[in-house]
Amino acid sequence: MDSASSRSELADFILLLGRLLLSLIFLHEGSVLASDISATVDTFARLGLAAPVAFAVIALQLGAGLSVAAGFLGRLGALALGFFCLATALLFHTNFDSQNELLHFEKDLAIAGGMFVLVASGAGSISIDRLLRKRADRMHPWLRAVLS
Repeated sequence: MDSASSRSELADFILLLGRLLLSLIFLHEGSVLASDISATVDTFARLGLAAPVAFAVIALQLGAGLSVAAGFLGRLGALALGFFCLATALLFHTNFDSQNELLHFEKDLAIAGGMFVLVASGAGSISIDRLLRKRADRMHPWLRAVLS
């Protein structure tokens, strides 16, 4: 019979694996967008979006992607990426006559769901948040609240 400790360790490992897999798409896409910034700005312009939006998307994907992967303010990063996925699905993938667009719509909804599960569960014990919580008595109250 499994002990509670080994089940907890397995759950924390699975949370880590899930965080890494969920963050991978954002870290990859953010780095691709950043690697050819002029093409990115041109693509965003064709969508009717200004250059600052392109820079904000890159910053969000890389910053929140790292946040989720490392479990540093992981709930906040997951919340931001969850809403980003919902917005992307509802604004850019609504041509359901196209099987590809429908697939992207569903994928974005599924990723948003995973991010919202992370918001509810937290990053687990294999995270920077956990290390910081050990020092919670020396933290500002707002940071302590975000980490809990």
